[in-house]
Amino acid sequence: MQTKPPASCSEAKADTGLEILLLGELRVVRQGTEIPLPASRKARGLLAYLVATGRPHRRERLCELFWDMPDDPKAALRWSLSKLRKVVDGPDRIRIIADRERVTLDTAGARIDIHDAHARLHQDAEALAVAELEDLARQLDAVLLDGLDGAGDEAFDCWLAAEREDARAARISVLRLLATHPELPPVSAPKWMRLWRAADPEGAAAFDRSAAEHGRGAALCRLPRKFTGPPKVPAAAAGTDADLSQPRGGAQALRAQRIGFCEVPDGTKIAHATLGSGRPLLKAANWLTHLEFDWTSPIWGECFSEIARTRTLIRYDERGCGLSDWDVEDLSFRAFVEDLEAVADSLALKRFPLLGISQGAAVSIEYAVRHPERVSGLILIGGYAAGWRHIASPEEQARREAVRTLTELGWGTDNPAYRHIFSQTFMPDAGPAELAWFDEFQRLTTSPRNAARFQDAFGEIDVRDRLGQVRVPTIVLHAKDDQRIPLEHGRALASGIPGAFFVPLESRNHVLVDYEPAWRTCMDAVQSFMAEYGL
Repeated sequence: MQTKPPASCSEAKADTGLEILLLGELRVVRQGTEIPLPASRKARGLLAYLVATGRPHRRERLCELFWDMPDDPKAALRWSLSKLRKVVDGPDRIRIIADRERVTLDTAGARIDIHDAHARLHQDAEALAVAELEDLARQLDAVLLDGLDGAGDEAFDCWLAAEREDARAARISVLRLLATHPELPPVSAPKWMRLWRAADPEGAAAFDRSAAEHGRGAALCRLPRKFTGPPKVPAAAAGTDADLSQPRGGAQALRAQRIGFCEVPDGTKIAHATLGSGRPLLKAANWLTHLEFDWTSPIWGECFSEIARTRTLIRYDERGCGLSDWDVEDLSFRAFVEDLEAVADSLALKRFPLLGISQGAAVSIEYAVRHPERVSGLILIGGYAAGWRHIASPEEQARREAVRTLTELGWGTDNPAYRHIFSQTFMPDAGPAELAWFDEFQRLTTSPRNAARFQDAFGEIDVRDRLGQVRVPTIVLHAKDDQRIPLEHGRALASGIPGAFFVPLESRNHVLVDYEPAWRTCMDAVQSFMAEYGL
């Protein structure tokens, strides 16, 4: 398991006048004075990579990324690090930390412009004033790390393209917020609306349609910036008055996804969906999914949309829920793995990274061990290696059994109190609207009997003996105060898988909500991981 070494308290207080600017050409400023950078583009590219990723990297990987040539790449790396130390190390602070295996750049206390921009947008975008948004728009108009194309190999260029795409998405968010801001001066409104339309034609067009439908001009009509409550689904479509039909990830995404079915050897029909283009990423199924209604979700919609911007995202509903067969005899871990095998085989996927969330992490691990030639990497979020029947205390097991009984009795009733037991443990920090949405979503995704059977199956999971057999790059992400799957389970996954990276997230939610800062941290870490390993 690899983690970033924490800075000491004294270190955190020292050298706070350092600024590292990634928007535009790379610049480093200390106490208002710009520091000259090495003439070598590879050294500057190395600095940018260490700053932006913010985590340790193996020396061998850095050599491959920047100096994969017949001469001495290790010497080139050492030379570059010696030059960079003169740039970022302060009189009372050593920032480049290198041992025989890994290199880390400690950015604690330093201001990094693109990180600040992302943080401001995801922490309290609703409260930003017009002047603040205009300042962000000017910053984000610059090309991220301009002039560093080709500083490394193809994998570096892929990583750089992904980082620029994230910056572009942030700029679009700022332009949207500006163009729809209620305090925007009328004289400025046409400018920001024009810039938003140029950067995001589909989003601006949706805004125009909404304004026209409500008979309001652009100056009075604001797009919702955050999930506002459970939408309604036509009763004919879902047998309920609750509407989950308006996709959070965007109507275009819902229309573009292609849904198909495959059959597992036992005859179960599994529904799968593909969206986007480029290299595939296959998400192992987890409980409570629905290929259509997921797009309305404050949980999955934005996450899936972001992934599908740069690659082909493949999802499926596991047996017993969503669009897959509900009436199944076998609802077990073995069957869950076979569902994954069937989807990968039916789509003729040759080699791909696997995304495993919650119990999907164990399914992904088992598949990776069985089929090492097909899995290029593992991304595990909120996962665990052993279920509650194996490791929970007698008191915890008794509580789980009681919840299971309540589930079977009350899941399908009009009273959401039974389902709310799960909502609170999945997302304790979510607001009432998100919890209400999740309550109704649970009822639509599976039956009361299957909800109880799923809990039994999850309790029996045990892949602890498989962890040491994983042979692909792996990143494990876990909320520090997860109320459903404690952090120690995530640590156990990372420590058991050779060379796995571990990223703790500042959240109490088992399932991250897209407006909390931890969600952005998670997505950035996943994108950087995939770029580093060329997944």
